Amino acid sequence: MIFLSKKGIAMKPIEIAKDIYWVGAKDWNIRDFHGYSTYDGTTYNAFLIIDEKITLIDTVKKEFADELLNKVSQVIDPKKIDYVISNHTEMDHSGGLPRVMHAVGEDKPLYCSKVGYKNLSLHYPNKWNYQPVETGGELKIGKRTLSFMETRMIHWPDSMFTYAVEDQILFSSDGFGQHYAGVNLFDDQVSDEEIMPHAKKYFANILLLYSPLIQNLLEKVQESGLQIKMICPDHGIIWRKDPAKIVKAYAEWCNQMPKRKAVVVYDSMWHSTEKMALTLVESLGEEGVDAKPMHLRKWHRSEIMTEVLDAGAVIVGSPTLNNNIFPTLGDFLAYFKGLKPKNKVVAAFGSYGWSGEAVKIINSVFEDMKLDIVDPGLKVQYVPEKDGINACRELGKKIAEKLPQ
Repeated sequence: MIFLSKKGIAMKPIEIAKDIYWVGAKDWNIRDFHGYSTYDGTTYNAFLIIDEKITLIDTVKKEFADELLNKVSQVIDPKKIDYVISNHTEMDHSGGLPRVMHAVGEDKPLYCSKVGYKNLSLHYPNKWNYQPVETGGELKIGKRTLSFMETRMIHWPDSMFTYAVEDQILFSSDGFGQHYAGVNLFDDQVSDEEIMPHAKKYFANILLLYSPLIQNLLEKVQESGLQIKMICPDHGIIWRKDPAKIVKAYAEWCNQMPKRKAVVVYDSMWHSTEKMALTLVESLGEEGVDAKPMHLRKWHRSEIMTEVLDAGAVIVGSPTLNNNIFPTLGDFLAYFKGLKPKNKVVAAFGSYGWSGEAVKIINSVFEDMKLDIVDPGLKVQYVPEKDGINACRELGKKIAEKLPQ
């Protein structure tokens, strides 16, 4: 049986281990994922296990459901699938469930976490044969045992991992993923320089808020002695050569240890705030700080947050417009605040014409976040001349003193 979709006939399934197949989809053209820039597209990974009980782990975004079924049909008739597992309710992974369950059989057992059962029921009216599981629960599918681990709030309440015990393969849902679509599927087929920036960006923009929970999870996995030969996330490449690499990176990113690095985030109306920003960058550089200016109409918010992840200082500048911050600063600060980065020193700056509220507004966000404010804030009326430039240079030095050597 061939399933056709709006995206065309799917490519072939890929056997990632004996009798375990990748049957997901690559979304080459997506460029925005709810406010996160996806310049290299993304993938929706799903996995088919052939055993006494044939099992499908996760589905795909709604538009790609027939593409998944096409791949499955190249291995077995979808009606022969005995079990479906949903590790995560978010629509990029469960959107294809109605189409898949219709093809597989509406009465087939659908395994998910207890919160997943609640969330899936709220997303879909279908009366599926839900089988809620919890941490430590197991499912025998023949020669294989699948073990479940709830990972609540990493990054939804319903999230869970599925672990193939005998194969030592972790199906990690949204953990350890990347928004990346490429011709290759495995970590040993791409360079670190190509894939690790995507993994870092994914963590910085999706998982940073949950760093304490991820850290606890990593510690529990280490204490349990769980052996992992392969990590199969729901987005991006599969870690088969060196899964410890991404686990180690997550441990580092969770700690949010600041580097001698500063990100200067700003927007400008008539280049005055920009002049201040570039002077700050120059001053920081002279003090041995890796400083980067990021103009908010030139850089996407998710690219900026990726740089913020390991920065020791975040310096934010805005002109005052209508007694307020510039609109792009409002967008960035809401995004920044929501992700709750830790261990940062911060400062605000900006030029103004006659009122100058922007610096105070930026500082109020920093105060709410309980970040270490280095300076009350630097304001320059209209165009920064000698005194204003010198003040920027002094602020740069002051910030540099607070950063690790």
